[in-house]
Amino acid sequence: MGQPHFPAKALLFVGILYYKDDYYIKSLQQLKSHFGEIAMITPSMEWNFSDYYQEELGSNIFRRFIFFKDLIEQDSIADIKIITNQIEKELSTNKKRNVNLDPGYLTPAKIVLATTKDYSHRIYLKRGIFAEVTLIFKKDTFTPHLNTYKDYRSKEYIDIFIQARNLLKIINR
Repeated sequence: MGQPHFPAKALLFVGILYYKDDYYIKSLQQLKSHFGEIAMITPSMEWNFSDYYQEELGSNIFRRFIFFKDLIEQDSIADIKIITNQIEKELSTNKKRNVNLDPGYLTPAKIVLATTKDYSHRIYLKRGIFAEVTLIFKKDTFTPHLNTYKDYRSKEYIDIFIQARNLLKIINR
């Protein structure tokens, strides 16, 4: 019989979609106040994987990933998603978001995203929050699942997460 145990802590990240730098900066300040020091920020990348966010954010959307130094308990991701939703709401104008904040965590084996949307491949956590394993690590790279978002399948994102996985190894030393 297996014995319950607590998993290793994970590297918290937040993917930020935005269309104006000032909203990115405001969200970054809020994220730092909640989650602490930043270990790595990606350059701004043009985001054109779908038109899902165009009504709120326009057609000139950018993405950045923020990785935090303080490792998290994996089960805290639901509470973190509640916080990022509140930040989105605070930065909204006329009930439209100016940023979209997608928290997740990285372990040596996987990338997990938190979401409010239920679907067949998502597991309910608590407080209306679900989680999905988006990428799994095997054969020296991250591999997408059947339902992985298009952007997370891209070589650019996978390279970022490999770099972040290496950062996790350094933090864990």
